[in-house]
Amino acid sequence: MGIQLIATVKITATPDLYKIVDILNKNLKYDDLMFGLAKDEEDPNLMVFSIYRT
Repeated sequence: MGIQLIATVKITATPDLYKIVDILNKNLKYDDLMFGLAKDEEDPNLMVFSIYRT
C-alpha cells in the first residue's frame, strides 16, 4: 500500500524541533508510524510537521 499521510500541522520553527521528530521516529517505527518535518514554503518562520503510516 505504501506510505499514507495521516495528518499535517504548521508550527512555529524552533531550533530543537528536529529532536522531537527524531525520537518519535526511533520509538514508533515498529508501530508503522513515521514523522516528518519540513520548512514551510510560504513562511520561513513556520515548519510543517507530518505524520505518516507506513
